[in-house]
Amino acid sequence: MKILVKVKPNSREEKVEKTDNNYTVYVKEPPAENKANQAVIKALAEYFKVAKSQVSILSGFKSKQKVVEIKSPL
Repeated sequence: MKILVKVKPNSREEKVEKTDNNYTVYVKEPPAENKANQAVIKALAEYFKVAKSQVSILSGFKSKQKVVEIKSPL
């Protein structure tokens, strides 16, 4: 499943919110040295109850708007 994600780095708390067709992910990490991307993967894995290896960023590695793929465990 592919989803559109908007990332909010440097947030006070980490959470995932569903808005219309998109998801907004708030992470505490700064957008430097791939820290925010790793935090997004961790937050989405916990939200969808899958392993971190099942979550991958397809595009938007250096952008706040990302396309993320969630692989369902079979």
